[in-house]
Amino acid sequence: MILGNLHLKSPFILAPMAGITDLPYRRLMKNAGASLVFTEMISANGLDRNAARTRELLRSCREEEPLGIQLFGSEPEVLGRAAAEISPFGALIDLNFGCPAAKVIRSGAGSALLRDPGRIGRITAAVRKATPLPLTVKIRAGWDAASINCFEIAAIAANEGADGVVLHPRTRSQGFSGHADWSLIRQLKNTLSIPVIGSGDLFSAADAVRMLEETGCDAVMIARGGLGNPWLFEQAGGLLSGRPVIPPEPAIRHLVVRRHYQLQVETFGPGQALKQMRKHLGWYSRGMRGGAEFRARINRLDDIDTVMAAVDRFYGDLNQQEMAK
Repeated sequence: MILGNLHLKSPFILAPMAGITDLPYRRLMKNAGASLVFTEMISANGLDRNAARTRELLRSCREEEPLGIQLFGSEPEVLGRAAAEISPFGALIDLNFGCPAAKVIRSGAGSALLRDPGRIGRITAAVRKATPLPLTVKIRAGWDAASINCFEIAAIAANEGADGVVLHPRTRSQGFSGHADWSLIRQLKNTLSIPVIGSGDLFSAADAVRMLEETGCDAVMIARGGLGNPWLFEQAGGLLSGRPVIPPEPAIRHLVVRRHYQLQVETFGPGQALKQMRKHLGWYSRGMRGGAEFRARINRLDDIDTVMAAVDRFYGDLNQQEMAK
C-alpha cells in the first residue's frame, strides 16, 4: 500500500475516532498490527487559536509511527495554515469531509462540506500547497440518498492533489445506521486513479478481507470493529495470508487490557485513566461470560486500582473456566 511517499506494510489501517484514538489506544493498535494509526479529529480552528486541548491531541511517540493526523474545518486558509504547522508531527494528513456529528456540521465542517464540492476542492488545494506530506480525504457517499456525490468529490480531491480517498459508503443522513454500500467503494476504485481506502461495517477479520476482495480497494480502515478487539488487525493479516483466525485466550486478553491500563496511566495519570478505561473495559468484556455483571460492578467503582483488581478477578475466572474445559 503506497500513499504518496508513504509505504505501508499492510492494508489494515486504524480509523481516526473522536474520544477514542488517543495516544495509548494508538500505541496498542499499532502493536496489534495496524499499519497506520490516526489521531483523533483535530480542529484547524483550534490550532489557529492555539488551544491547549487541541494541541494535546498531537501528543505522540516513536512507537506509533507512521502517524496520520486528521484535520477538520471549513476555511481553506485556516486548514492550510494548520497543515503547515502540523506537518513536522506526522507522516500523513487526512481531511475530514465525512463526520456526521451535529456539532461539526453546525460549524460548516465534516459532512456539511459534501453539499459544497467546490469548497472541498479549495480546501484540498490549500492543504496540498501547504504540506509535502501525503494527503488523503475521508468522505461519505453523500449528504442523503438523493445526493450521492462521492464520485464527483473524489475526482475533485484527486485533481487538487490528494494522494488517496477514504470512502465510508453511508450518507450523512444515515449516520451509522443501516448498512454501508460496499458497491460504491468498488465503483470508486474503478473510476479513480489514486488509491481508494474502504471503510464501514468492518467488525471481523473476515469482513476486512472480504472488503478487499469484493471491492478491489487498496486498503481498509477499521473503526468500531476494533473497539475491545485489537486482535482484529493481526487476524486480518493472517487471514489474508491464508492462516485461520484463532480467538485470543482469556490470559492473552487479560495481558492486553493490563497493557492498555498501563499506557493510560503513563500518559494521562490515574484519574483520566479511570475515565477512559471504563468505556474500553465495556468493549473488552462484550460477549464474554459474566460480562454484564462485570460492567455493572466496575461502573460502581471510583478508583482505578480497585477497577483493575476487578479486571484481574474477571479474567482470572475466565482463564480458570477455559483451563477446566
